Amino acid sequence: MSAAPATSPRPPLVILGAGYAGLTVAEEVHRRSKGSIPIVLVDRHPIHVLRTELYEVGEIAAARGDAARWMVPLGRVFDRTSVTVHQGTVESIDLARSVVRVEGAELPYGSLAVCLGNVAAYYGVPGASEHTHNVYRLSGAQRLGRELIDIERASTDLKGERRPRVVVVGGGSTGTELAAEVATTAWGKLTGSAVRPPDVYLLSGSLPFLAGFPPRLIEHARRILHEIGVTIIHGLNVVNVEANRVHLEDGSILASDATVWCAGVEAPAVVRTLPVPHGKGGRIATEPTLEVPGHPGVFAVGDVAEFRDPTTGMLVPGTAQAALAEARVAARNIVARANGAEPEVFRYRERGVIVALGVGRGAGTLGRVTIWGSPARLLKHVVERGYSRAAEHGETSQLL
Repeated sequence: MSAAPATSPRPPLVILGAGYAGLTVAEEVHRRSKGSIPIVLVDRHPIHVLRTELYEVGEIAAARGDAARWMVPLGRVFDRTSVTVHQGTVESIDLARSVVRVEGAELPYGSLAVCLGNVAAYYGVPGASEHTHNVYRLSGAQRLGRELIDIERASTDLKGERRPRVVVVGGGSTGTELAAEVATTAWGKLTGSAVRPPDVYLLSGSLPFLAGFPPRLIEHARRILHEIGVTIIHGLNVVNVEANRVHLEDGSILASDATVWCAGVEAPAVVRTLPVPHGKGGRIATEPTLEVPGHPGVFAVGDVAEFRDPTTGMLVPGTAQAALAEARVAARNIVARANGAEPEVFRYRERGVIVALGVGRGAGTLGRVTIWGSPARLLKHVVERGYSRAAEHGETSQLL
């Protein structure tokens, strides 16, 4: 009797990106499959970055290179699991061949989760990419923090002529949180000298300030920003950026010692060029199961996905809260596909939102309740620390 032919190993689930979505998909699939599904998690770095906390540029600057608070080592998270961490940059995704190319190496997959996050969108504005900072990556937040310290130190030589000026472009949550943080950071303590706090300008552009947020939250946020000295300029888009000047569409020019771009994001180029349906900013317009149309078993999760809730008809926001919710459903659907079961439809329910508004301040909503001031900031801190601890212990799929 001849021996039975050896069965080939199951092709792995390949997850692209170790952000909020990718980390949670990996943890949840491992837990639900009890390690039976091999998982390869691909990221450029061997760490998970707490990206929603990168507006804390003052604290990041104070850390002086020790950014461990904002990083979770992937090796620690996935020790003794079915997850293999593969460090490298994703170069292409071949949906026809079920292969991902990572720095010259081809990784075949049985199922795929695209969780590559987003990058800054400059909308063709001349000089924007060359002359602005952004805080969409930890390295960008570190560079901004260092430059702000240098600017504050240099301001002692101005002999009171003027305060340094920081211009933040974009009146969404990222720009708002960053502007408030810069305005309230004790820069004198960081520089070790008597410095003047910066003037902070927040440009909301054509989109309304904090567009899409509850009206009462917007009202409180606007009032707090006024109290801490942030000047909001409404309704004027940036048309050009130079090294120390920002040009607005009405012809006015703002001098700027540091300009930060928070005006919008888009999917990375490797996602935008995929031959699949796309939404705004090159995001993948997914099926109700979070799968890529025409490609069962291939999922787009988090910031790379555009999902319209079938119940409300509204687009799901590009927030960490939404990414975590999507990741849990995508993980269940990956396991379901592996077991020959039907995947479920994703439905999103907002559990509340909090915007940090400087040191010790914030504004938020929990259901129909609006909170602001120090209680809001404290709650945001508790949520952020809770997520960080869960990430380190491989338990983000159990949050909420």
